[in-house]
Amino acid sequence: MAWKVVKKKIGKAGGVKQRTARQREWDQKYGEDNWETGYVLDGIFITQKEAFESIYYRSYKDHFQRHPEDLEELIERAKVLRNPHAQSTTGVDLQVPAIMQYLYRNNLTLQGKEVVDIGSWNGRASHAISVRLSPLQIAVVGDPKMTLEKFWQSKKCLAVWEDD
Repeated sequence: MAWKVVKKKIGKAGGVKQRTARQREWDQKYGEDNWETGYVLDGIFITQKEAFESIYYRSYKDHFQRHPEDLEELIERAKVLRNPHAQSTTGVDLQVPAIMQYLYRNNLTLQGKEVVDIGSWNGRASHAISVRLSPLQIAVVGDPKMTLEKFWQSKKCLAVWEDD
C-alpha cells in the first residue's frame, strides 16, 4: 500500500469555496479519505502536513538562523502576526503558523506592541519586515534559488492511496 501521484502541479489552494469544491470533486472521484495533497521529495510522496514541517517550517528556521536581525526586529516590534492575503481571500495561512512554531520551539515570544503582517495584500504591507518575511521572499531550505511560495504552489500534487 502506498501513495500514487495522479496529478502533478495542482496549483493554488484558493479560497474556501474553491478548495471545498475541489475537495468534493476528489472525494467523488477517488473516495473520501483516499486522496491527499502533498509533494514529492527525493522521489517519495509526503503529505502537505508533513511538508509543512520539512519545508515551510524549516525554511523559516533557516532564514532566522541566517538573518537573526529579522528575528530580533520581529520580536521587538510585533504583538500579533497576521497574514493579510489569507484574511482577504480566505486562503490558507502557512507563514504565520510556521513563524509562531519557530518562536514556540525556541522559547521566544513576541514582545512588541504592533500587528505585523507577514506578507502583503494588494501591494500593501504593514512594515518592511512584512515583505522580508513573505513566502515570496523566503528561500526554500536547501534551494536558495527558489522561494517558498513558488515551491509550495508549483510543486504541489495530488496522490491517491492504492492497495498493492
